[in-house]
Amino acid sequence: MYKLVKINWKMSKRYFDNVFSDGQEVSPNMYYDFFKQNVYTLMEDISLNTSLSPDNDLYTGTTGIAYMYYHLATSEEFKNDSPVLLNKAVEVLRSMRQNSSEKYSSQFICGDAGVNAVNAVIFHKIGDDKTAEMYLKHFKNGLAVCKPINFFKPGGDELFVGRAGYLFGLLWLEKVFNRKIITDLDIIQLCLTIVESGRNYSKKNKSIFPLMYSYYNTEYLGAAHGLCTILQVLISFPCFIKKEQKALQDIKKCIDILISLQTTNGNFPCAMDELGSRKRPEKDELVHWCHGAPGSQIYFGVVYLLAKAYLVFKEPSYLECCLKCGDLVWTKGLLKKGPGLCHGIAGNGYVFLLLYRLTGDTKHLNRAVQFGKFIFTDECLQGSRRPDNLYSLYEGLAGTVCYLSDLTQPDKASFPFLDVF
Repeated sequence: MYKLVKINWKMSKRYFDNVFSDGQEVSPNMYYDFFKQNVYTLMEDISLNTSLSPDNDLYTGTTGIAYMYYHLATSEEFKNDSPVLLNKAVEVLRSMRQNSSEKYSSQFICGDAGVNAVNAVIFHKIGDDKTAEMYLKHFKNGLAVCKPINFFKPGGDELFVGRAGYLFGLLWLEKVFNRKIITDLDIIQLCLTIVESGRNYSKKNKSIFPLMYSYYNTEYLGAAHGLCTILQVLISFPCFIKKEQKALQDIKKCIDILISLQTTNGNFPCAMDELGSRKRPEKDELVHWCHGAPGSQIYFGVVYLLAKAYLVFKEPSYLECCLKCGDLVWTKGLLKKGPGLCHGIAGNGYVFLLLYRLTGDTKHLNRAVQFGKFIFTDECLQGSRRPDNLYSLYEGLAGTVCYLSDLTQPDKASFPFLDVF
């Protein structure tokens, strides 16, 4: 059982000091059995506590746990257990409370679009195509909900509940099913709605970015609610960027402005209200997926955007910024917030797996392995805060399991739903 010690946790620093050697060559094969055994141990712990999940969604709910089982079932290293893992996934899905609503049908990470997508994929995987197609239909119904430009006034373009998340879900579905789920015309129209929304907000608020967005009145730059994942998903659809050159110019200008905001140590501000004299002190920097270099809320978001931009535009400066982000994550990424994806060590470790796939440099793979090992040290167990949702995909151990399993097949590793390749 993975047990974080309950302590009176007062944060002096947000991260553990990284004492690992960056020059020592560490092969994942050396720790293959270690990672695989811990996957099984954590999976058993999660299985016993699935009923504690407060919601149905991907973020903290049971759908995220079902996704974890699917992630393992489709891993080459766990293929012998695939039938058992898929059965567990189906059990989790069938145990969920039925409380779907059209209002949430386009929300991917924190709503029913994610629930419908994961159901469709898992039932497709077990050969129940009738049920899979039913859930695909439910997913496609979400398109009409998020088409109106102001469908969600607090911020309808971001990843968790907005159009960007819906489109990331679509990318994942099309990759799994190996076919079109909605038409190119509908994709282009939805992308244009995102661009129009960003232009309107930018003009109204005199932003330095040609496209800008807010979420509950904050102009986030990072992964969870901000600009990075919005831009990333827009350049992930060839049908859109080939046809809409003016939009592509605005997107690229946004990326170039964002790069200019990178600090000397490699990080980015979480939001536009942290620029200039309002800059966050270095000791308070956020270095995790939702905020900071990995995501901005930032690190992950920025790294994944820049990696995708490098693949699309072939500009070396984008790769250089990615590598600078990676160095910061190596220094400050062993977070005390736990082992999860959103603001934890596994989430930051995925930065190195991304950079390894992007460059082929084994230095990044070595770093990823070291982060995976650290999760199980006494220092981490005794000095980390217990996440609010310990067994969930984004905050807790289900995400850790995905990361550990990807360490056993680094050439195919990707942060859930954000694969840039």
